[in-house]
Parts: sequence; C-alpha cells; structure tokens
Amino acid sequence: MSKRSESVKVSPASAVSQLLKDWRQGDESALDKLIPLVYEELRKIAHYQMARERAGHTLQTTALVNEVCLRLIGGAEIPWQDRAHFMALSAQLMRRVLVDHARSRGRAKRGGAIQKLSLDESLAIPAGPDADIARLDDALNALAAVDARKAKTVELRFFGGFSVEETAKVLNVSVRTVMNDWQFAKVWLLREMQRS
Repeated sequence: MSKRSESVKVSPASAVSQLLKDWRQGDESALDKLIPLVYEELRKIAHYQMARERAGHTLQTTALVNEVCLRLIGGAEIPWQDRAHFMALSAQLMRRVLVDHARSRGRAKRGGAIQKLSLDESLAIPAGPDADIARLDDALNALAAVDARKAKTVELRFFGGFSVEETAKVLNVSVRTVMNDWQFAKVWLLREMQRS
C-alpha cells in the first residue's frame, strides 16, 4: 500500500453513507458508530426548528433529537441512499414530532390555542398572521397530495433548514427547479392556510 493511499481520509459524508448501508444490511454496530457522526448535525436541525417555536416551548432541542434518534433506530429497513437522504428524513421526523406535540397540547387544552409557528422571512410568505404548526402541517400534507416534490422542498428548506443547493442535491433536481418549487409552494401554502 502506498503512502498516498494510507493518508487518504474518508469524508464524513462517505462514512455516514457507508454506515447507513452497513446498518441496513444488519450490522447493528454500524448504528453505534453512526449516531456520534450525525448527532451534532441533528442538533443543528433541531435547534433551527425549535427557534421557530413559541417561547417557553415544553419540548427541548435535546429531547427532539433523542425522539428522532429513537424513531430512526427502527428504520434499519429504510433503503438509505446517502447522508443527505438520512438528514432529510431526520428533518421530516422532527416535523412529525413537533406536529404530534402541538396536536396533543391542543387536545390537552380542549381546543385551546395550539402552538404558534411564525412564518418568518425564511418562508417569506408576504403577509398574513402567524400560523400554527398543525395548520401548516395540514396545508403541507394537502400540497404533498398535489405535488410531492414541492412539499418535500418546503419540508427540507423550512423544517430542515437546508439551503437551496442542499435541497437540490437531496431531491436530485436543479437549483432553479428548487427555487421555482419554493416560490410556488409558499404562495400555495399561504392560500391554503388562509382558507382554513
């Protein structure tokens, strides 16, 4: 083996992709190696999502990451494509946890105010009041029934904090397509949420 090949390091993204593949093929020790590699990135996604929640939210960033990790542990049979696919699914799971939390909190208050999620400049909806996460989830599910890729774009950008370029890579489309989908989805979601 040459000195050059000995010094070649595996990129973190490749290592994560390989560990996902090993885990899917039944190597339980791959999960133990995977979690430390992705934990900080999962925390960043969770922090991004929690920053959008109301002050005094009862769910903490670490609890959100831990809940997602627990749900992911049962996902060994998922045909993981790569690190980006894993992170996109993680963002989706975080959305589910937050929506479930919001809905259970709303039920506990017997129809009281459900947690508010500010549709700030990152979603860049031009006008309108704050929307609760449960209504946003309903609108996003309705969009998914019409156009799954546009819904996935919103999920990655708004809930996952992915850049346009990262979103394009995960969805395997051009940056221009992501930007067009993003613009369409914002208008569609605003209209859908105003209806409800």
